[in-house]
Amino acid sequence: MFAVFRTARKALRWLLLPVLAVLLAACDTALGPITGGPSIDTSEPVTVALLVPSGSGSSGDELLAKSLENAARLAMRDLSGVTIDLRVYSTAGNAGQAASQASQAVNDGAQIILGPVYAEAANAAGRAVAGSGVNVLSFSNNSAIAGGNVFVLGQTFSNTANRLVGYAGTQGRNNIVIVHSQDPAGEQGRQAIASAISQNGASLAGTVSYALSQEDVIAAVPNVKSTVDATGANAIFLTSPSASALPLFAQLLPEAGVSPGVTQYIGLTRWDIPPQTVSLPGVQGGWFAVPDPAAAGAFSAQYQGAYGSAPHPIAGLGFDGIAAIGALVSQGRSNALSAGSLTQGAGFRGASGVFRLRPDGSNERGLAVATISNNQVRIISPAPQGFGGALF
Repeated sequence: MFAVFRTARKALRWLLLPVLAVLLAACDTALGPITGGPSIDTSEPVTVALLVPSGSGSSGDELLAKSLENAARLAMRDLSGVTIDLRVYSTAGNAGQAASQASQAVNDGAQIILGPVYAEAANAAGRAVAGSGVNVLSFSNNSAIAGGNVFVLGQTFSNTANRLVGYAGTQGRNNIVIVHSQDPAGEQGRQAIASAISQNGASLAGTVSYALSQEDVIAAVPNVKSTVDATGANAIFLTSPSASALPLFAQLLPEAGVSPGVTQYIGLTRWDIPPQTVSLPGVQGGWFAVPDPAAAGAFSAQYQGAYGSAPHPIAGLGFDGIAAIGALVSQGRSNALSAGSLTQGAGFRGASGVFRLRPDGSNERGLAVATISNNQVRIISPAPQGFGGALF
């Protein structure tokens, strides 16, 4: 897989990881504001519908579905004084089935919906139950579907970009070139980085885009070099994941004279997945964001101890949803599952650290900033441990 680093003439395989399907844009825009929610009796079991992608015929979806359910049940064990009636519904990873299953769940008495995973399915589920006032905590990370009764639990591009641009500013790296792919994920990444640059008082030195082919990646390299030289940029922010163009950029940009020692490389995605990526010369010294390592490690160990295998990379979102619901219900308020309660500023503590939901349906997660040094990942800015008193 990594032969591409030895020569740019080797064929570059564009891999699509199952988890990246979460980024697919939804067919419809987000709903308008909804402030209601079901009134609940906190002394009684809370009915939670878990919508998972099982039934699609994909082994990957089946594994993900089981891992999400396992993680949700793991979180239920930690609740004190709160009883969850968890009911699992299969969406087959399909928007139409997600909508019908969401409606069925509400008819069955669901007071909140956890899931589904994929953006189109989550959007459809939210629309299907919007009139009931039931909120949807989806596992998507696509902020385009957020809003109204739909919240996204996945780590968003905006959250990652803000954390990294903010940290870059503290290090004097505030003149940034964005390098992004010409696909939906790349465009969303570009928008998130540009917004983070504006919000954090940094400067956008330029933008270089490329199509998803080896030839276009190679052709983009001199454009990146000339943009850096012309603007005096001191950082490059790349949207590409390690399964796509990152390995080629990591090889060719330094060869073209864009030295990582002079121009800071920053990544919107995890540069430590797969593990082989950390051995690339071009990523040494690069910055990227990761969940709180201590929290994520503790969750992984707890999951492995309970189920005898490692959790799926996004299984922790199932844990997070139940943790948030349990924390709110434990306060004894009848409006515990309303949008206002879900978006309380203190946030929650979940499988990968602290997080909170925003009124616009997006989220903020406490992320650490990592770098790669001598082929090893090192934390250079630890994850925050709260937002002023996170709930448990």
